[in-house]
Amino acid sequence: MIGFVTAAVLSFVPAFIYASIAYWLDRFEKEPRRLLFGAFLWGAFVATLGAIVWTGIVQASLAIFIGEASAEVAGTTLLAPLVEESLKGIAVVIIMFAFPEEFDSRLDGMLYAAITALGFAATENLLYLYFFGYTEDGFGGLITLFVLRVILGGWGHAVYTAWIGLGLAMSRLHPNRIVRLISPFAGWLLAVCLHALHNTMAVFLAGEFGLTGLGLTLLVDWSTWVVVLGLVIWEIRREQHHIATYLAEEVSAGIISPSQYFAAKSFSGQLRNRTRSATARRFYEACAELAHKKHHLATGVGNHRNTIARINQLRREIAQLAPEVPAV
Repeated sequence: MIGFVTAAVLSFVPAFIYASIAYWLDRFEKEPRRLLFGAFLWGAFVATLGAIVWTGIVQASLAIFIGEASAEVAGTTLLAPLVEESLKGIAVVIIMFAFPEEFDSRLDGMLYAAITALGFAATENLLYLYFFGYTEDGFGGLITLFVLRVILGGWGHAVYTAWIGLGLAMSRLHPNRIVRLISPFAGWLLAVCLHALHNTMAVFLAGEFGLTGLGLTLLVDWSTWVVVLGLVIWEIRREQHHIATYLAEEVSAGIISPSQYFAAKSFSGQLRNRTRSATARRFYEACAELAHKKHHLATGVGNHRNTIARINQLRREIAQLAPEVPAV
C-alpha cells in the first residue's frame, strides 16, 4: 500500500503543480476552474481507461498477424499515440462545443488541451511508477521512473496535446475557411507524430544506446517544449495587443478610466489588481473578454448577432463594476 500511495503522490502532486503553471500562463482571461478540473478528470480517468482498453484490443488483434513482439512495438510507437491523442482531444472538442463562450482565443484551446493531458499523464505515471518501478525494483525503481517520467519528461503529454487544442481553436476563431477546415486535423496529426517520435526514440534509442539515446530523446523533447512555450508567449502578447487595441474605445466612451485601461493591458497591473478583490478580478476578466469579442466581431468570427449581444452585456457589466475598481 505504501508503494502505491507514494507513486500516487509523486504522480498527481507534480501534475497539479504543472497545471497551476499552465493556468498562471493564461494571463488575461482566466478559464473557469470547473471546466479545467473536468478536463483534468477526463484525462486522468476517461482517456486513460479508454487508451488501455482500445490499445490493448488493437494490439492483441495485430499480434495474430505479426506476432506478439512486433505488435508490442507497434502498440508503443504507433497505436498508443493515435489512441491517446484522440481520446485526450475529445475533451477539448466537448468543451469547445458545449461551452463556446469560454473558447475565446487560441491560448484557451492550448490550455484546455494541456490540462487534459496533464490529467492523463498523472494516471499513466502512477501506473508506471507502481507496476514497473516499485513492484519490480522497490523504491529505487520508483524514484528512477519518477525522475525520468515526471521530472525530465513531465511536460511531454501536455505539449503533444496542446497542438490539438491550438488546431481546434483555429478552427473556431480563424477568419479563413480553409484554415478552419484543415487546422483540427493538422493539430491532431502533429500531436500524434510528436508523440510517436518520442515513443519511437525511447524504444530504439534509449533502449539500445543507454544514456546517449536517452539524452538525444530528451533533447528532442525539450526542443518541442521550447517551441510550444514560444507559441504561448506569442499568444499572450497577442492577447495583450487586442486588449490595448479594443479597450481604447471604452476609455473614450468613459466606460473605463485611463488607469483601469493601463492596468488591463499590463501584466503587473493585472496581477496587482486581480489579487485585491473578487470584484476587481471579475472586472479585468470582463475587460479581457470584451476585447476578445470585439476582435471576433472585427474578424467575422462566430455568430454576428450573438457577439454583439455579448459585447453589449459585457459593457454594461464593466460600467457597473468600474466605480468599485480603482486601479492602483
